[in-house]
Amino acid sequence: MPKHRPKHRIERDSLGEMQVPEDAYYGAQTARAVENFPISGRRFPRAFIRALGIVKSACARANADLGDLDARIARAVVQASTEVAAGKLDHAFPVDVFQTGSGTSTNMNANEVIARRAAEVLGKRVRKPAHPPIHPNDHVNMSQSSNDVIPTAIHVSVACTIHEHLVPALAHLEGALSKKARAFDGVVKSGRTHLMDATPVRLGQEFAGYARQVASGGARAARARDALLELALGGTAVGTGLNRRTEFPARAIAYIRKDTGLAFREAADHFEAQGAKDACVEASGLVKAVAVGLAKVAGDLRLMASGPAAGLGEITLPAVQPGSSIMPGKVNPVICEAVVMVAAQVVANDAAVTLGGLGGTFELNLMMPLIAVNLLANVEWLAAASRVLADRCVSGIVAHEEHMRAVLERNLAVCTALAPRIGYDRAAALAKEAAASGKTVREVARASGAFTDAELDRLLDYRRMTEPEP
Repeated sequence: MPKHRPKHRIERDSLGEMQVPEDAYYGAQTARAVENFPISGRRFPRAFIRALGIVKSACARANADLGDLDARIARAVVQASTEVAAGKLDHAFPVDVFQTGSGTSTNMNANEVIARRAAEVLGKRVRKPAHPPIHPNDHVNMSQSSNDVIPTAIHVSVACTIHEHLVPALAHLEGALSKKARAFDGVVKSGRTHLMDATPVRLGQEFAGYARQVASGGARAARARDALLELALGGTAVGTGLNRRTEFPARAIAYIRKDTGLAFREAADHFEAQGAKDACVEASGLVKAVAVGLAKVAGDLRLMASGPAAGLGEITLPAVQPGSSIMPGKVNPVICEAVVMVAAQVVANDAAVTLGGLGGTFELNLMMPLIAVNLLANVEWLAAASRVLADRCVSGIVAHEEHMRAVLERNLAVCTALAPRIGYDRAAALAKEAAASGKTVREVARASGAFTDAELDRLLDYRRMTEPEP
């Protein structure tokens, strides 16, 4: 049987004719980009396409307010842009992320999709068969350039994703850790420095420290969001604002503020906003710091749960899946491992964003798609990892109090509490004697005759050791 051949239509752009799939919303420029960049198969993420729809809708409304765009066309463009923002036309965005460094292919992809969908909307609303055509450049891209739209979409997409997903996810994880900190506040255990025994701590203190680390990460995420609130929109091609009204940026950005709930504002200098991506590099660094913090928390939980027979065995993590295909009954700290891997990938992606920041040449950065896809991935993955860590791991942790108490009795570092009474050197000698004899510090100290029983009980009160003297 003959193979089915998809039907095509002929469309034209400034370079000539192109075959475009008959049912595609996009046009000639998008079709060229699909042919030109068959590289990774990776498309811009949903958050970025949503931001493009928000930006295009805001621009259409601003142009209509200024009397430059016909009201009927503007309404149709706004409806089509809203559908893009809502994800109804995601299938119409096929362009690879590795494309022109300005993101022009994706901006034109949006322009073509919105123009064609808006023409459909307009055709349904007017009875005349020859409804006014809607042009991707003349109407949808009015008062804009890829060079200010794409950096604007990067800032809008990343700031919104941080605000809507990462900050709440970190707050959720902080809450789970704080709950365990309260539950474990009375559990005393050996502290560790250099992976070696140290003076006592409370398990609740450790978890409170993790909660604080995550809270600080949430504050850093908020600062990353705020670093992206200046928008390049209005700079058009090179930062001069050619082909747009003076009032256009303020009007369009006001609509973006309304649609997102974030305090976006026009860039203080459009040359900086389009030629440099320092704000993205800054935001990426702050997001990377969040990842480093999560890796520390996940790594500590994994170590505390190690064993249980051949490891620390201080806590048990929830058993979420079998740990081995050959060893029956083995359970691994898989959630912690996943979080650590996410953190490692975030660090790598941050390097890509940083290198992307080096792509500024005169009036334009030429690595914007690279910056967008890696920064968005970092934010989205960290948000998901934070919730998984909270719900699938932290919330089900069980502490082995008796085991930790028994280990603490054999901890030579508790002799630190004796040093203020007998001096560092004598305390060290007691610790060495305990190590050599296999006895506890308490037993050796009592046998030394240097302490009364009451004094020794007070000095070797492990709970008291976890706080400064009153």
